[in-house]
Amino acid sequence: MIKNIIFDFDGVIVDSLPVREYGFREIFKKYDSDLVDKLISYHDLNGGLSRFVKIRYFYNELLKMPIQELKVNQYADRFSKIMKEKLISKDILIEDSVDFIRDFHSNINLHIASGSEEKELRYLNEALGLSDYFLSIYGSPKPKIEIVSQLMSENLYNKNETILIGDSINDYDAAKASGIRFFGYNNSDLKSVSFYYIENYAKFEKEFFNENR
Repeated sequence: MIKNIIFDFDGVIVDSLPVREYGFREIFKKYDSDLVDKLISYHDLNGGLSRFVKIRYFYNELLKMPIQELKVNQYADRFSKIMKEKLISKDILIEDSVDFIRDFHSNINLHIASGSEEKELRYLNEALGLSDYFLSIYGSPKPKIEIVSQLMSENLYNKNETILIGDSINDYDAAKASGIRFFGYNNSDLKSVSFYYIENYAKFEKEFFNENR
């Protein structure tokens, strides 16, 4: 039986990936577009990593330049401002996920562990009317592996009763590090590493949750 679910946010609860891409292009618009394209490719492959990691990657690996933490934070703040403006529309909600969350939040312990910046993440969930469905909402700059480990230890969750639903390989890595099952969603490339791949929540509910209603 599944009693606890840790959700990723971007690409799982909200269809925010195009907006995130726009944000990175906007904050780095003065730089070579080919390098920004490489950053976007890195971003797409590592959806679960924080913007802080991606900003450092852009400077250290693509521009081959050092960057001070003050400047990292300045870029992150600019990125966050764009996200708060663009991501408060309920049109971006992934209704299949949100319907499941609404239906089951009273029966199952639900949490969010995201690569998004934590204050922004909580702001967005409040604006989108989702906050009350989750027992906790955690984000960066703490790495997702640490967040998931912390959730498991703080709540004394049984590993066999806890799953993580995500759409990136970083989500899989976080689940694996804590010894819990990974359920892939919204990214068919993850089928091979998923304990179970969620094609749709109706089938997911039928196979795992009928007894929880």
